[in-house]
Amino acid sequence: HKVEGDCWVVIEGKVYDVSSFLADHPGGKKILLKNAGKDASEDFEMLHPPNTLKKYAKEILLLGDVIKM
Repeated sequence: HKVEGDCWVVIEGKVYDVSSFLADHPGGKKILLKNAGKDASEDFEMLHPPNTLKKYAKEILLLGDVIKM
Protein backbone atom coordinates (compact mmCIF):
# COMPACT_ATOMS: atom_id res chain seq x y z
CA HIS A 1 0.00 0.00 0.00
CA LYS A 2 2.91 2.30 -0.73
CA VAL A 3 2.56 3.04 -4.44
CA GLU A 4 0.56 5.49 -6.55
CA GLY A 5 -2.30 3.15 -7.41
CA ASP A 6 -2.51 1.71 -3.90
CA CYS A 7 -1.64 4.33 -1.27
CA TRP A 8 -2.78 4.02 2.33
CA VAL A 9 -1.86 6.13 5.35
CA VAL A 10 -2.68 5.87 9.05
CA ILE A 11 -3.83 9.03 10.82
CA GLU A 12 -4.98 9.01 14.44
CA GLY A 13 -5.46 5.24 14.46
CA LYS A 14 -7.52 5.15 11.26
CA VAL A 15 -6.47 3.78 7.87
CA TYR A 16 -7.19 5.92 4.82
CA ASP A 17 -6.88 5.04 1.15
CA VAL A 18 -5.59 8.26 -0.42
CA SER A 19 -4.84 6.76 -3.84
CA SER A 20 -7.44 8.84 -5.68
CA PHE A 21 -6.41 12.00 -3.79
CA LEU A 22 -2.72 11.98 -4.73
CA ALA A 23 -3.08 14.31 -7.73
CA ASP A 24 -5.32 16.72 -5.77
CA HIS A 25 -3.31 16.93 -2.56
CA PRO A 26 -2.37 20.60 -2.08
CA GLY A 27 1.09 19.63 -0.81
CA GLY A 28 1.74 17.31 -3.73
CA LYS A 29 1.69 13.54 -3.97
CA LYS A 30 5.31 13.06 -2.87
CA ILE A 31 4.58 13.68 0.80
CA LEU A 32 1.67 11.22 0.78
CA LEU A 33 3.78 8.57 -0.92
CA LYS A 34 6.61 9.20 1.56
CA ASN A 35 4.23 8.46 4.45
CA ALA A 36 2.35 5.64 2.72
CA GLY A 37 2.03 2.37 4.56
CA LYS A 38 2.78 3.87 7.96
CA ASP A 39 1.45 6.10 10.70
CA ALA A 40 1.54 9.67 9.40
CA SER A 41 -0.28 11.19 12.40
CA GLU A 42 2.60 13.32 13.65
CA ASP A 43 3.37 14.87 10.25
CA PHE A 44 -0.31 15.30 9.47
CA GLU A 45 -1.15 17.06 12.73
CA MET A 46 1.86 19.34 12.39
CA LEU A 47 0.77 20.56 8.94
CA HIS A 48 -3.05 20.48 8.92
CA PRO A 49 -5.86 22.16 10.87
CA PRO A 50 -8.13 19.82 12.89
CA ASN A 51 -11.01 19.74 10.37
CA THR A 52 -8.91 18.70 7.35
CA LEU A 53 -10.04 15.06 7.25
CA LYS A 54 -13.69 16.10 7.29
CA LYS A 55 -13.07 18.66 4.56
CA TYR A 56 -11.67 16.03 2.19
CA ALA A 57 -13.87 13.11 3.33
CA LYS A 58 -15.38 12.68 -0.15
CA GLU A 59 -11.94 12.38 -1.75
CA ILE A 60 -10.30 9.98 0.69
CA LEU A 61 -11.65 6.62 1.75
CA LEU A 62 -11.70 5.61 5.41
CA LEU A 63 -10.90 1.90 5.42
CA GLY A 64 -11.09 1.25 9.15
CA ASP A 65 -9.29 1.31 12.47
CA VAL A 66 -5.79 0.05 13.21
CA ILE A 67 -5.94 -2.90 15.56
CA LYS A 68 -2.90 -3.39 17.76
CA MET A 69 -2.09 -6.93 18.73
